[in-house]
Parts: sequence; C-alpha cells; structure tokens
Amino acid sequence: MPAARGQAAVLVLNAGSSSLKAALFSRDGDCLWREQRSWCPDPHSGDGQGSGSMEQVLDHWLPPALAGQDSDLLLAAHRVVHGGERFTAPTRLDPDVLGVLEELVSLAPLHNGPALRLMRWLIRWRPHLPQWACFDTAFHSTLPPEASTYALPQAWREQGLRRFGFHGLSHQHVSETVSHRCTGREPAAAGPLRLISCHLGAGCSLCAIRAGRSLATTMGFTPLEGLVMATRSGSVDPGLLLHLLRQGLSPARLEQSLQSESGLLGLSGLSGDMRELRRAAEAGHDGATLALAVFRQSLLCGIGAMAACLGGVDVIALTGGIGEHDDALLADLEDALAWLRPFELLRIPADEEGVIARSCLARMQAAP
Repeated sequence: MPAARGQAAVLVLNAGSSSLKAALFSRDGDCLWREQRSWCPDPHSGDGQGSGSMEQVLDHWLPPALAGQDSDLLLAAHRVVHGGERFTAPTRLDPDVLGVLEELVSLAPLHNGPALRLMRWLIRWRPHLPQWACFDTAFHSTLPPEASTYALPQAWREQGLRRFGFHGLSHQHVSETVSHRCTGREPAAAGPLRLISCHLGAGCSLCAIRAGRSLATTMGFTPLEGLVMATRSGSVDPGLLLHLLRQGLSPARLEQSLQSESGLLGLSGLSGDMRELRRAAEAGHDGATLALAVFRQSLLCGIGAMAACLGGVDVIALTGGIGEHDDALLADLEDALAWLRPFELLRIPADEEGVIARSCLARMQAAP
C-alpha cells in the first residue's frame, strides 16, 4: 500500500551480482514498499553499460517506482558485504569513504563492486540525498582474537588476512529478535543469552552469540569458508586446493568451481535448491541423497562447535530460505540435537533490509 503523501521514509538498497533489491521503510520501521529486479551487464562491454546493465535497470525502474510512493526520502541505506577492518558501524558515504570502499572490492567483487556502482548511480540521480552503508562484516567486529585469527605467518596476518565473518546483518536481526522474545526468561536462566544463529539459504553460516555479541562464526576471510552451501563448497582442506593448482588448474577456474559448481549442486549433480533435492531424494536420486547427508553433517558439526564456544546454548534460531521453510530440516534438528537440551529451537523470518533501515536512521539521528 503506498505511503501517505509526504511521509518520511528510508530507502534501502541491496545490490547483488545479478539482482537489485529496494525497499522503503517508515521512521517507525514499517515496510511501505518492496521490489526486486534483475540486471545482466553486457560481458563484452568494458564499462558494464551494455544492454540490461545495472544503470539501465535503475534508470527505468527506480525513479518511477519511488515517485508512485509519494514519500519524502530521508536517506538511502546500502548493504555492503565486506567492510574490511575499517567499517564496523553504519557509515555515511562521502568521497573518502567511497575511495576506501573501492579498495575493498577485491575482497568481495561479486557484491562490493555492484554496491559501489549503485551508490554512484544514486549520487547522479539524487546528489543531495544522504547515503549510508551497513556492512555484513560489522556485526562480527566483536570476535575475540582467538576467533578471528588464522594460524598463519605474522607477515601474512599483518596484511589483514583474518576471519571477518559474513551474514552479519541477518545474524544481528536474529539476535535482536530473539533477545526481544526472551526478555521474560525465568530467573534461573537469567545469565547472558546464548544463541546460535543459523542463516541457511543459498549462502549458509552460523554465529555463536552471547548477550548480543558475535563470539564465533563459520565464514572467514571470504564467504567461501564454513558450511556446505547451494553452489559454494564451504570449508575444504587447503592441501586439496594446492594439489589442484599443482595439476595446472588456474586460480580463476578454481574460484569458479568453488563458488558456482560445488556445494549442494556439486554433490548432487542436479541442483543447489534444497526443495528440489528433497523431492529427488524421495524419488531415490543418489546424488540428492548424498547432498542432503553432507549438508546435514556440515551443519551438525558447525552447531556443535558453536555450542562449545558458548559453553552451552539457550536458543538455536533458523533463518534464510532453508532455515525458515524446510520442515524436514526442522524435525531432523529437533531429534539430532536432543543431547544439547534444554534449548529452544525457533524460526525467525529474515529481515536484513529492516535492520539496515533502523541502524542507518539511528546513526544519522545520533550524528552531530
């Protein structure tokens, strides 16, 4: 339903490698409008301005869509996947910040690059609209050294090679939602809330959270580490990767295989979609059965590790497309994790855009 004329609103923008998500939120956090579009840059165009480019999709879609909402924009807030070591809180964009973000593109090229293009498009369209960025890595800035440090030579670590963690906006939303639900816990359980947040979708990660702070997480320097995902491998032995490189596999081909041809897709030889794999496994497809089993093993091992880091667990919360909708997984976890009880197993609808809107608005209002 369109917002009332002149209602102040926050525009949230999320640029992916081939998709654009946009949403409007009121000052009170109500979602007023939400849409998504795909974009497909011309691979033969050096500047990415070919048919179906992000900029062309934005030109034809966003201005008229927002004009129909009759809202006064307070600010635009962007999701940025990788904030490096510098950005650990919502940050207002200016030329200096944009320059630093440019330097971080190589750490998450599929997401940070499009986010920068979106920011620059918005500067051209609405040059006076304040723009802010929220970072998926920021929630994990509380990781203690023992959780963020790789056992690498000092010279490598001094280059900033460390665990950053991702899906932070999703894990933050889960943490805030669970904390709100559990404010009336029994006095015997009144210690700091121990939560395992499970973001399970095309990308998958876990986060061990105590009293609202990230203490451990499964993703690392990049979003490749950790759990089995739709098309990403998750953690593998680095020696295996060295073996492939010695055989002559190029780094670019190795990255393509690990990012886009592995995970559930690679295991099943069929699909990276959990729903399709459930149906295929029921019909006797061996690859689908193997994919489900490996996914389950990876998830259970990860949850056990997170519980050990927390010294027990009060709540395990599932979010993301798989976490929210896969009833078979929910039933399986109820049974397989009985040894961890007592704990509460919840499903939390994802709302990264809502977190972004609230966080950036609060930061802007608190700024001098």
